[in-house]
Amino acid sequence: MKIKVVSPNADRAEQVAKIVRGSAAGLEVQAATPSPGGLQATINGSRPGLLVLDAVDSTGLDAINHYTQSHPEVETIIISSEQSPAFLMKAMQAGVREVLPTPADGAALQAAVQRVTRKRTSANSPVSQGEVFAFMACKGGSGASFLAANLAHVLSARDGRTVGLLDLDLQFGDTLMMLSDQRAVSDVAEVARNISRLDAALLRSAMVQVNGTLSVLPAPVELSKALEVKAPHVEAIIKQARSMFDFVVLDVGRSIDALTLQALDLATCIFPIVQLSLPQMRDAKRLRDLFRSLDYPTQKIHWLVNRFQKSGDITLESLEQTLDTKGVKTIPNHFSSVSASVNQGVPIDKLSRNNPVARALLDLAQSVAPVEAAKKDRWLSNLFGNA
Repeated sequence: MKIKVVSPNADRAEQVAKIVRGSAAGLEVQAATPSPGGLQATINGSRPGLLVLDAVDSTGLDAINHYTQSHPEVETIIISSEQSPAFLMKAMQAGVREVLPTPADGAALQAAVQRVTRKRTSANSPVSQGEVFAFMACKGGSGASFLAANLAHVLSARDGRTVGLLDLDLQFGDTLMMLSDQRAVSDVAEVARNISRLDAALLRSAMVQVNGTLSVLPAPVELSKALEVKAPHVEAIIKQARSMFDFVVLDVGRSIDALTLQALDLATCIFPIVQLSLPQMRDAKRLRDLFRSLDYPTQKIHWLVNRFQKSGDITLESLEQTLDTKGVKTIPNHFSSVSASVNQGVPIDKLSRNNPVARALLDLAQSVAPVEAAKKDRWLSNLFGNA
Protein backbone atom coordinates (compact mmCIF):
# COMPACT_ATOMS: atom_id res chain seq x y z
CA MET A 1 0.00 0.00 0.00
CA LYS A 2 1.17 3.52 -0.82
CA ILE A 3 1.37 5.92 2.12
CA LYS A 4 2.25 9.62 2.01
CA VAL A 5 3.47 11.39 5.14
CA VAL A 6 3.15 15.18 5.11
CA SER A 7 4.68 17.46 7.77
CA PRO A 8 5.63 21.16 7.75
CA ASN A 9 9.16 20.16 8.77
CA ALA A 10 11.18 17.93 6.40
CA ASP A 11 13.10 16.23 9.20
CA ARG A 12 9.89 15.60 11.06
CA ALA A 13 8.30 14.17 7.89
CA GLU A 14 11.17 11.67 7.54
CA GLN A 15 10.94 10.77 11.23
CA VAL A 16 7.22 10.02 10.99
CA ALA A 17 7.73 8.15 7.72
CA LYS A 18 10.33 5.94 9.41
CA ILE A 19 7.84 5.04 12.14
CA VAL A 20 5.16 4.28 9.53
CA ARG A 21 7.53 2.01 7.57
CA GLY A 22 7.91 -0.13 10.67
CA SER A 23 4.16 -0.78 10.84
CA ALA A 24 4.14 -3.63 8.33
CA ALA A 25 6.14 -5.20 5.54
CA GLY A 26 5.65 -4.09 1.95
CA LEU A 27 4.55 -0.51 2.63
CA GLU A 28 5.60 2.14 0.11
CA VAL A 29 6.05 5.27 2.25
CA GLN A 30 6.96 8.73 0.96
CA ALA A 31 7.70 11.83 3.05
CA ALA A 32 6.83 15.36 1.89
CA THR A 33 6.37 18.93 3.05
CA PRO A 34 3.28 20.99 2.09
CA SER A 35 3.28 22.50 -1.39
CA PRO A 36 2.17 26.14 -1.89
CA GLY A 37 -0.58 24.71 -4.10
CA GLY A 38 -2.26 23.03 -1.15
CA LEU A 39 -2.93 19.41 -0.22
CA GLN A 40 -3.89 18.32 -3.74
CA ALA A 41 -0.61 19.68 -5.14
CA THR A 42 1.33 18.05 -2.30
CA ILE A 43 -0.11 14.66 -3.20
CA ASN A 44 0.85 15.41 -6.81
CA GLY A 45 -0.72 12.38 -8.44
CA SER A 46 0.94 9.81 -6.19
CA ARG A 47 -2.50 8.27 -5.40
CA PRO A 48 -1.75 6.98 -1.88
CA GLY A 49 -4.06 4.64 -0.05
CA LEU A 50 -3.28 6.42 3.23
CA LEU A 51 -2.34 9.97 4.15
CA VAL A 52 -0.57 10.69 7.43
CA LEU A 53 -0.73 14.44 8.07
CA ASP A 54 1.37 15.96 10.85
CA ALA A 55 0.79 19.19 12.81
CA VAL A 56 -2.79 19.72 11.66
CA ASP A 57 -4.86 22.51 13.21
CA SER A 58 -8.48 23.61 12.72
CA THR A 59 -7.72 25.58 9.57
CA GLY A 60 -6.10 22.54 7.99
CA LEU A 61 -9.27 20.49 8.34
CA ASP A 62 -10.98 22.50 5.59
CA ALA A 63 -8.33 21.44 3.07
CA ILE A 64 -8.58 17.84 4.27
CA ASN A 65 -12.36 17.92 3.88
CA HIS A 66 -12.04 19.23 0.30
CA TYR A 67 -9.56 16.47 -0.56
CA THR A 68 -11.51 13.59 1.03
CA GLN A 69 -14.70 14.69 -0.71
CA SER A 70 -12.89 14.25 -4.05
CA HIS A 71 -11.00 11.12 -2.97
CA PRO A 72 -13.18 9.13 -0.54
CA GLU A 73 -11.08 6.02 -1.19
CA VAL A 74 -8.06 7.56 0.58
CA GLU A 75 -7.79 6.98 4.34
CA THR A 76 -6.49 9.85 6.47
CA ILE A 77 -4.72 9.87 9.83
CA ILE A 78 -3.78 13.19 11.39
CA ILE A 79 -1.40 14.14 14.19
CA SER A 80 -2.48 17.24 16.08
CA SER A 81 -2.00 19.07 19.36
CA GLU A 82 -5.70 19.91 19.33
CA GLN A 83 -7.78 17.21 21.01
CA SER A 84 -10.98 18.99 22.02
CA PRO A 85 -14.33 17.24 21.36
CA ALA A 86 -15.24 19.99 18.88
CA PHE A 87 -12.01 19.48 16.94
CA LEU A 88 -12.40 15.69 16.92
CA MET A 89 -15.96 15.99 15.65
CA LYS A 90 -14.89 18.40 12.90
CA ALA A 91 -12.07 16.03 11.95
CA MET A 92 -14.50 13.12 11.63
CA GLN A 93 -16.81 15.28 9.50
CA ALA A 94 -13.81 16.12 7.31
CA GLY A 95 -13.25 12.42 6.58
CA VAL A 96 -10.38 11.79 9.00
CA ARG A 97 -10.12 8.19 10.18
CA GLU A 98 -8.07 8.75 13.36
CA VAL A 99 -6.63 11.71 15.29
CA LEU A 100 -3.42 11.09 17.22
CA PRO A 101 -2.03 13.57 19.77
CA THR A 102 1.24 15.46 19.38
CA PRO A 103 3.91 14.27 19.91
CA ALA A 104 2.90 11.12 18.06
CA ASP A 105 3.56 7.95 20.00
CA GLY A 106 5.32 5.52 17.69
CA ALA A 107 3.39 2.48 18.84
CA ALA A 108 0.05 4.30 18.57
CA LEU A 109 0.86 5.52 15.06
CA GLN A 110 1.92 2.07 13.92
CA ALA A 111 -1.24 0.54 15.40
CA ALA A 112 -3.37 3.08 13.52
CA VAL A 113 -1.57 2.29 10.25
CA GLN A 114 -2.01 -1.43 10.88
CA ARG A 115 -5.75 -0.94 11.32
CA VAL A 116 -5.91 0.67 7.89
CA THR A 117 -3.86 -2.08 6.26
CA ARG A 118 -6.03 -4.77 7.86
CA LYS A 119 -9.13 -3.05 6.52
CA ARG A 120 -7.64 -2.96 3.02
CA THR A 121 -6.56 -6.58 3.00
CA SER A 122 -9.82 -7.89 4.48
CA ALA A 123 -12.17 -5.78 2.36
CA ASN A 124 -12.97 -8.71 0.07
CA SER A 125 -12.77 -11.44 2.72
CA PRO A 126 -15.95 -13.19 3.91
CA VAL A 127 -17.19 -11.89 7.26
CA SER A 128 -19.48 -13.37 9.87
CA GLN A 129 -23.00 -12.02 10.00
CA GLY A 130 -24.66 -11.33 13.33
CA GLU A 131 -28.38 -11.80 13.92
CA VAL A 132 -30.58 -8.71 13.65
CA PHE A 133 -33.55 -8.23 16.00
CA ALA A 134 -35.91 -5.36 15.08
CA PHE A 135 -38.40 -3.96 17.63
CA MET A 136 -41.41 -2.08 16.33
CA ALA A 137 -44.32 -0.55 18.24
CA CYS A 138 -47.85 -1.20 16.99
CA LYS A 139 -48.84 2.07 18.65
CA GLY A 140 -47.04 4.87 20.45
CA GLY A 141 -46.28 4.14 24.09
CA SER A 142 -46.16 0.37 23.63
CA GLY A 143 -42.75 0.14 25.31
CA ALA A 144 -40.81 -1.04 22.24
CA SER A 145 -37.79 1.17 22.97
CA PHE A 146 -37.58 -0.05 26.56
CA LEU A 147 -37.75 -3.69 25.46
CA ALA A 148 -35.20 -3.21 22.67
CA ALA A 149 -32.72 -1.51 24.99
CA ASN A 150 -33.13 -4.00 27.81
CA LEU A 151 -33.05 -7.11 25.61
CA ALA A 152 -29.81 -5.75 24.14
CA HIS A 153 -28.40 -5.46 27.66
CA VAL A 154 -29.49 -8.99 28.60
CA LEU A 155 -27.93 -10.41 25.42
CA SER A 156 -24.68 -8.57 26.12
CA ALA A 157 -24.27 -10.45 29.42
CA ARG A 158 -23.89 -13.74 27.54
CA ASP A 159 -20.43 -15.24 27.73
CA GLY A 160 -18.69 -12.46 25.83
CA ARG A 161 -21.13 -12.25 22.93
CA THR A 162 -21.24 -8.70 21.58
CA VAL A 163 -24.31 -6.56 20.93
CA GLY A 164 -24.81 -3.41 18.88
CA LEU A 165 -27.96 -1.38 19.61
CA LEU A 166 -28.97 0.95 16.76
CA ASP A 167 -31.59 3.59 17.56
CA LEU A 168 -33.46 4.02 14.28
CA ASP A 169 -36.39 5.84 15.88
CA LEU A 170 -34.68 8.86 14.36
CA GLN A 171 -36.96 11.65 15.56
CA PHE A 172 -37.74 10.50 19.09
CA GLY A 173 -35.22 7.79 19.92
CA ASP A 174 -34.11 7.51 23.55
CA THR A 175 -32.67 4.01 23.99
CA LEU A 176 -29.29 5.27 25.20
CA MET A 177 -30.76 7.12 28.19
CA MET A 178 -32.44 3.87 29.29
CA LEU A 179 -29.05 2.19 29.66
CA SER A 180 -26.50 4.85 30.55
CA ASP A 181 -26.00 8.49 31.50
CA GLN A 182 -23.06 8.81 29.07
CA ARG A 183 -23.21 11.59 26.51
CA ALA A 184 -23.05 10.64 22.85
CA VAL A 185 -20.33 12.16 20.67
CA SER A 186 -22.03 11.05 17.45
CA ASP A 187 -25.29 9.56 16.17
CA VAL A 188 -26.97 7.85 13.23
CA ALA A 189 -27.19 11.08 11.22
CA GLU A 190 -23.48 11.81 11.71
CA VAL A 191 -22.55 8.34 10.51
CA ALA A 192 -24.89 8.75 7.53
CA ARG A 193 -23.15 12.00 6.64
CA ASN A 194 -19.86 10.08 6.47
CA ILE A 195 -21.30 6.97 4.83
CA SER A 196 -18.71 6.92 2.02
CA ARG A 197 -15.99 6.01 4.51
CA LEU A 198 -18.06 3.80 6.81
CA ASP A 199 -16.08 0.93 8.29
CA ALA A 200 -15.82 -0.85 11.64
CA ALA A 201 -13.52 1.79 13.12
CA LEU A 202 -15.80 4.69 12.20
CA LEU A 203 -18.96 2.98 13.44
CA ARG A 204 -17.32 1.89 16.68
CA SER A 205 -15.98 5.40 17.33
CA ALA A 206 -19.50 6.80 16.85
CA MET A 207 -21.09 4.42 19.36
CA VAL A 208 -21.37 4.74 23.13
CA GLN A 209 -19.75 1.82 24.98
CA VAL A 210 -22.25 0.91 27.70
CA ASN A 211 -20.17 -2.05 28.85
CA GLY A 212 -17.50 -4.31 27.43
CA THR A 213 -19.92 -6.11 25.10
CA LEU A 214 -22.71 -3.56 24.45
CA SER A 215 -22.40 -0.51 22.19
CA VAL A 216 -25.16 1.96 21.28
CA LEU A 217 -25.51 4.18 18.22
CA PRO A 218 -27.99 6.87 19.35
CA ALA A 219 -30.63 8.65 17.31
CA PRO A 220 -29.94 12.32 16.47
CA VAL A 221 -30.64 14.86 19.20
CA GLU A 222 -31.77 17.48 16.67
CA LEU A 223 -34.96 16.55 14.84
CA SER A 224 -33.82 18.25 11.63
CA LYS A 225 -30.86 15.88 11.34
CA ALA A 226 -33.19 12.89 11.15
CA LEU A 227 -34.30 14.06 7.71
CA GLU A 228 -30.75 13.63 6.40
CA VAL A 229 -30.81 9.85 6.94
CA LYS A 230 -31.93 7.82 3.92
CA ALA A 231 -32.72 4.14 3.36
CA PRO A 232 -29.31 3.37 1.76
CA HIS A 233 -27.63 4.84 4.86
CA VAL A 234 -29.67 2.54 7.11
CA GLU A 235 -28.79 -0.45 4.95
CA ALA A 236 -25.06 0.30 5.05
CA ILE A 237 -25.04 0.90 8.83
CA ILE A 238 -26.93 -2.31 9.62
CA LYS A 239 -24.73 -4.39 7.32
CA GLN A 240 -21.60 -2.93 8.88
CA ALA A 241 -22.95 -3.60 12.38
CA ARG A 242 -23.76 -7.21 11.44
CA SER A 243 -20.12 -7.78 10.57
CA MET A 244 -19.00 -6.42 13.96
CA PHE A 245 -21.46 -7.82 16.52
CA ASP A 246 -22.97 -11.20 17.37
CA PHE A 247 -26.35 -9.52 17.77
CA VAL A 248 -27.68 -6.24 16.35
CA VAL A 249 -30.81 -4.86 18.03
CA LEU A 250 -32.84 -2.21 16.19
CA ASP A 251 -35.41 0.16 17.62
CA VAL A 252 -37.26 1.23 14.46
CA GLY A 253 -40.05 3.30 16.01
CA ARG A 254 -43.52 2.90 14.51
CA SER A 255 -43.50 4.93 11.28
CA ILE A 256 -43.86 2.94 8.07
CA ASP A 257 -41.46 4.46 5.56
CA ALA A 258 -38.55 3.50 3.33
CA LEU A 259 -36.08 3.56 6.23
CA THR A 260 -38.21 1.31 8.41
CA LEU A 261 -38.88 -1.15 5.61
CA GLN A 262 -35.16 -1.33 4.85
CA ALA A 263 -34.44 -2.20 8.47
CA LEU A 264 -37.24 -4.77 8.60
CA ASP A 265 -36.03 -6.41 5.38
CA LEU A 266 -32.58 -6.93 6.92
CA ALA A 267 -33.87 -8.21 10.27
CA THR A 268 -33.52 -11.85 11.25
CA CYS A 269 -36.46 -11.49 13.64
CA ILE A 270 -39.09 -8.77 13.96
CA PHE A 271 -40.69 -8.11 17.36
CA PRO A 272 -43.93 -6.14 16.96
CA ILE A 273 -44.91 -4.83 20.40
CA VAL A 274 -48.60 -4.69 21.29
CA GLN A 275 -50.72 -4.21 24.39
CA LEU A 276 -54.08 -5.85 24.98
CA SER A 277 -56.42 -3.00 24.06
CA LEU A 278 -58.76 -2.66 21.09
CA PRO A 279 -56.87 0.24 19.43
CA GLN A 280 -53.57 -1.63 19.75
CA MET A 281 -55.06 -4.85 18.42
CA ARG A 282 -56.48 -3.01 15.43
CA ASP A 283 -53.05 -1.57 14.60
CA ALA A 284 -51.44 -4.97 15.18
CA LYS A 285 -53.77 -6.53 12.61
CA ARG A 286 -52.90 -3.80 10.11
CA LEU A 287 -49.22 -4.42 10.74
CA ARG A 288 -49.72 -8.17 10.28
CA ASP A 289 -51.33 -7.48 6.90
CA LEU A 290 -48.33 -5.37 5.93
CA PHE A 291 -45.92 -8.17 6.84
CA ARG A 292 -47.93 -10.57 4.72
CA SER A 293 -47.90 -8.18 1.77
CA LEU A 294 -44.12 -8.02 2.08
CA ASP A 295 -43.95 -11.84 2.01
CA TYR A 296 -42.17 -12.03 5.36
CA PRO A 297 -42.13 -15.66 6.55
CA THR A 298 -44.20 -16.32 9.67
CA GLN A 299 -41.13 -17.53 11.58
CA LYS A 300 -39.58 -14.07 11.17
CA ILE A 301 -42.39 -12.40 13.16
CA HIS A 302 -42.39 -12.76 16.96
CA TRP A 303 -45.41 -10.99 18.44
CA LEU A 304 -44.79 -9.68 21.94
CA VAL A 305 -47.43 -8.45 24.38
CA ASN A 306 -46.09 -5.85 26.77
CA ARG A 307 -47.59 -5.00 30.20
CA PHE A 308 -49.52 -8.25 30.18
CA GLN A 309 -52.09 -8.92 32.92
CA LYS A 310 -53.97 -12.21 33.08
CA SER A 311 -56.97 -10.44 34.61
CA GLY A 312 -57.32 -7.97 31.73
CA ASP A 313 -60.53 -7.42 29.76
CA ILE A 314 -58.99 -8.82 26.56
CA THR A 315 -57.40 -12.25 26.62
CA LEU A 316 -54.22 -13.42 24.97
CA GLU A 317 -56.27 -15.96 23.04
CA SER A 318 -58.34 -13.13 21.53
CA LEU A 319 -55.18 -11.47 20.24
CA GLU A 320 -53.88 -14.72 18.79
CA GLN A 321 -57.21 -15.27 17.06
CA THR A 322 -57.17 -11.74 15.65
CA LEU A 323 -53.63 -12.14 14.34
CA ASP A 324 -54.17 -15.74 13.23
CA THR A 325 -51.09 -16.88 15.10
CA LYS A 326 -50.02 -18.95 18.09
CA GLY A 327 -47.33 -18.78 20.74
CA VAL A 328 -47.43 -15.02 21.40
CA LYS A 329 -44.95 -14.19 24.17
CA THR A 330 -45.66 -11.81 27.03
CA ILE A 331 -43.83 -9.32 29.22
CA PRO A 332 -45.64 -8.88 32.56
CA ASN A 333 -46.95 -5.58 33.83
CA HIS A 334 -44.66 -4.33 36.61
CA PHE A 335 -44.98 -0.55 36.46
CA SER A 336 -42.87 0.38 39.49
CA SER A 337 -39.73 -1.46 38.40
CA VAL A 338 -39.98 -0.36 34.75
CA SER A 339 -40.55 3.24 35.81
CA ALA A 340 -37.55 3.12 38.16
CA SER A 341 -35.37 1.63 35.41
CA VAL A 342 -36.36 4.32 32.90
CA ASN A 343 -36.08 7.24 35.32
CA GLN A 344 -32.69 6.12 36.66
CA GLY A 345 -31.30 5.13 33.26
CA VAL A 346 -30.31 1.71 34.60
CA PRO A 347 -31.08 -1.59 32.78
CA ILE A 348 -33.86 -3.40 34.57
CA ASP A 349 -31.82 -6.61 35.00
CA LYS A 350 -29.25 -4.60 37.00
CA LEU A 351 -31.81 -2.72 39.05
CA SER A 352 -33.58 -5.47 40.95
CA ARG A 353 -33.00 -9.17 41.46
CA ASN A 354 -35.67 -11.60 40.29
CA ASN A 355 -37.71 -8.82 38.74
CA PRO A 356 -40.50 -10.40 36.63
CA VAL A 357 -39.81 -8.15 33.64
CA ALA A 358 -36.09 -8.96 33.73
CA ARG A 359 -36.90 -12.66 33.98
CA ALA A 360 -39.24 -12.43 31.01
CA LEU A 361 -36.55 -10.71 28.97
CA LEU A 362 -34.07 -13.40 29.96
CA ASP A 363 -36.53 -16.07 28.75
CA LEU A 364 -37.04 -14.13 25.52
CA ALA A 365 -33.29 -13.93 24.95
CA GLN A 366 -32.94 -17.66 25.54
CA SER A 367 -35.79 -18.44 23.12
CA VAL A 368 -34.38 -16.40 20.21
CA ALA A 369 -30.67 -16.98 20.90
CA PRO A 370 -30.23 -20.13 22.99
CA VAL A 371 -27.06 -20.77 24.96
CA GLU A 372 -25.83 -24.12 26.28
CA ALA A 373 -26.93 -25.13 29.79
CA ALA A 374 -23.49 -24.67 31.37
CA LYS A 375 -23.04 -21.28 29.74
CA LYS A 376 -26.57 -20.32 30.76
CA ASP A 377 -25.78 -21.07 34.42
CA ARG A 378 -22.74 -18.76 34.26
CA TRP A 379 -24.82 -16.14 32.46
CA LEU A 380 -27.54 -16.23 35.13
CA SER A 381 -24.91 -15.96 37.84
CA ASN A 382 -23.34 -12.93 36.16
CA LEU A 383 -26.71 -11.35 35.46
CA PHE A 384 -28.32 -11.73 38.86
CA GLY A 385 -25.56 -12.73 41.24
CA ASN A 386 -24.72 -9.21 42.32
CA ALA A 387 -28.21 -7.80 42.19
